Amino acid sequence: MSAVARVFHVLLRIGECASSVIILGLVCRLLYMVGQANASTDSRLIYTTVIASISTIFSILFVLPFLYAFLAFPMDFVMFITWLVAFCLMETLTGIHTCDAFWYWNYWGFYWGGIWRRNIVVHGPADIDWAGCSSWKCVLAFSFIVSMTYLLSACLGAYECLKYREVKYGRLAKPQPHTPRVITKTALPTDPEVHDVRDGVFQVHHEVISPVAATEGTT
Repeated sequence: MSAVARVFHVLLRIGECASSVIILGLVCRLLYMVGQANASTDSRLIYTTVIASISTIFSILFVLPFLYAFLAFPMDFVMFITWLVAFCLMETLTGIHTCDAFWYWNYWGFYWGGIWRRNIVVHGPADIDWAGCSSWKCVLAFSFIVSMTYLLSACLGAYECLKYREVKYGRLAKPQPHTPRVITKTALPTDPEVHDVRDGVFQVHHEVISPVAATEGTT
């Protein structure tokens, strides 16, 4: 794994953990106020709380840039899907109106600001003094941000794992340097019969001993 990938991995994990903790704190604060009012809890907020809790634990466990953390890229993709679903579910509660939507001033802002204690009739966001508007926008923003960070983590992990696999099996191994072939000269044969190659004709030299000299030498 490259040093750049390790640093980027740690930064993404820190961002995932921080975003999850922020969302978890804001939503749990609202759920506490809803519980104080003995009102019904929105199921979409419960889903977001569960996902934020799992996301916090997951990002802490896989924050270290070791191989097992990169191998968890399928789980990163799953977390991306779950956070994207959470963002879409919460976004549909208010739509493009955000703090002007009915759900905001009738539920989130109503319980966030403790308006239920005053026993007043609320007709719009101005009646609750826009209580909890910034916190609701923060939840929406960080829900989208954390989903994108998990998508980046999944892409980074998949790329590094494929790269590691190719290196392991030698596909990206550096080619061996070519060594020039050394041609050595062979020693001339010491055999009495010497073969000379001249113009493609083999000439064989023999020592010829005459029969007369051979008989004289014996006598």
